[in-house]
Amino acid sequence: MDQHLVPAARPRSAVSPGVGYAGVAGLGLWAVVAHHHGLDGPYAALVALLAAAIPMLGWSLLVDRVHRNLTTGIDWSAPPRPWREALDTGLVKLAGLWTTWGLIGFAYAIGRWYWHPPGLFAMQVLATLLPIAGVLSIPYILWIERRIVQPRDGCWQFGRLLLGHELDADGREAVWGHARAWAVKGFFTAFMLGAMPGNWNQVMTIDPAKWWSDPVALGGGLVAVMFLVDVTIATVGYLATFRPLDSHIRSANPYAAAWTAALICYPPFSMMNAGGPLDYSPGLGHYDHWLAGHPLLLAIDAFALIALTGIYAWATIAFGLRFSNLTHRGILTHGPYAWSKHPAYLAKNLFWWCFALPFLTTGDWTDGVRNCTILALVNAVYWWRAKTEERHLSADPVYVAYARWMAAHGPVTRMLARPAPPPTPVAAE
Repeated sequence: MDQHLVPAARPRSAVSPGVGYAGVAGLGLWAVVAHHHGLDGPYAALVALLAAAIPMLGWSLLVDRVHRNLTTGIDWSAPPRPWREALDTGLVKLAGLWTTWGLIGFAYAIGRWYWHPPGLFAMQVLATLLPIAGVLSIPYILWIERRIVQPRDGCWQFGRLLLGHELDADGREAVWGHARAWAVKGFFTAFMLGAMPGNWNQVMTIDPAKWWSDPVALGGGLVAVMFLVDVTIATVGYLATFRPLDSHIRSANPYAAAWTAALICYPPFSMMNAGGPLDYSPGLGHYDHWLAGHPLLLAIDAFALIALTGIYAWATIAFGLRFSNLTHRGILTHGPYAWSKHPAYLAKNLFWWCFALPFLTTGDWTDGVRNCTILALVNAVYWWRAKTEERHLSADPVYVAYARWMAAHGPVTRMLARPAPPPTPVAAE
């Protein structure tokens, strides 16, 4: 790489570390209170979302003052547009927004998997929130329309299309961008909300007294806690997509390969589930079974799982209010992203190897070979996801600068990078 193209310093992160840590503090405080009082139900899980979200919102607005960022697309210094002008564009935008919600609701209605646990809980929550969101969207849209720099976005273009206007090429592309962004929000918000009660109940029913004498109990308990942190912060991220928070979606990944790679990792499209083509679990006993007679190895593996899950949760915490698959909501360069461009994927895939030990099975050696090969294919899927994400984010010059800095200075990136070929000698004339 040409050293002249490498930034002198790591580009500034779009999110400050304090946002995510504030959310973890709020979640932790509520978890202690709930555990003490035995509040392990689904509604307590919803309170956990608020307990994490409120400190994150407060930090973002009061400490980081993100609403003043130029990237919000809001100009606070300019006089607001007249109400009449805001009403003209705002009503068109509301038509596009409400129709989008209706289409997502129709997709939920025909998706049978949403009407069985855990998806059923998400449907109940979203059905309750929809009328509230519908009412609040009216003053919110009209307020934003008076201050936004570019009001004619994809939602507005979609509203115009519904009203019978013909769109030019830019308008059609804006509508597709709007559709992709809301497809991401619709799919993953339901998935994350459905996962919350189970994760919450698992943590609330943990008995920490067993941790001191049993490394498996310690590992399982701390892993569950960190997965709860991950799910909670990520769910807040999907719900808190607002311009004044600078957490809006800049763009959703336009590449079919990216959507394919991502969706096959999540139900109902998951290929890794039991019986699926990428199921590497037949005959596995997991680490606590195979290492039961070796306490030192058992403890080492348990602590490795804790460390890897910690990195995975840390990567989500670093997003603050902006976690989302398949979207660009600002470039992260701090925390674990100062070490690797894909710390969550790296930690998750190493976790599976340490937890499953796929080379050890209750069957014969062919099962071990088969399971190792399939888990390697799962790893390849995540490598594919990483590459499609890089392709999308590389449209942002900040990400290009970050990728160049990481290639030159990132510890993990440098370790995994292919060595540069030696220079070709030039024959003397």
